[in-house]
Amino acid sequence: MIWAFIPIAALVTVTPGAATALVLRSTLTGGWPSGIRTIAGNEIGVVAWSLLSVAGISALIAASEVAFVILKLVGAAVLVGLGVPSLLSARRHRPAAAPDAGPPPPTRRRRAFRDGVITSLANPKLAVFFLALFPQFVGRRDAVLSTTLLMALLIVVFDIVWYSTLSLIVSRAKRAFDGSRLARWLERISGTVLIALGIRVAIEQR
Repeated sequence: MIWAFIPIAALVTVTPGAATALVLRSTLTGGWPSGIRTIAGNEIGVVAWSLLSVAGISALIAASEVAFVILKLVGAAVLVGLGVPSLLSARRHRPAAAPDAGPPPPTRRRRAFRDGVITSLANPKLAVFFLALFPQFVGRRDAVLSTTLLMALLIVVFDIVWYSTLSLIVSRAKRAFDGSRLARWLERISGTVLIALGIRVAIEQR
């Protein structure tokens, strides 16, 4: 059964969503190191939701309308809160970074990791996703915890490979266009996408 899950995990990874927009935003604002830290934070959330699904908390959230709505509104607020600063900063003219510019400051690095964790944990779709999808690939004789963790690990591996490649491409493009109108437009687009995703999460039904 686990082999049948592999193409599903790959499809889930490459489907654009909040994680994709957040990785792009972090890379545009802080370079490849910030993108990698955002990816690490996001994967912690993925593993956490997989463990919570085993513990039954995902089932509780999916069954309780109040709990789901609360998580949905929190997730929407997080996405909008991440998107607005990108829009505001993109409006300001910033000169191109110097060739010997150092790595992003520790505060920005911590923020990138934190944003990845919070966005992943505040995503109500992950709760429903793990609850609805994972049990279909757990056989009658399979250990629930180990099989669930294996499926979560597959998603994490695919995420790391896909998002790291995406972040690397964006970071290299950013070096060529940093400080230009195109760079500001890309940051503005990433912020707009995050805000749009937040609005969609807030108004979307199950």
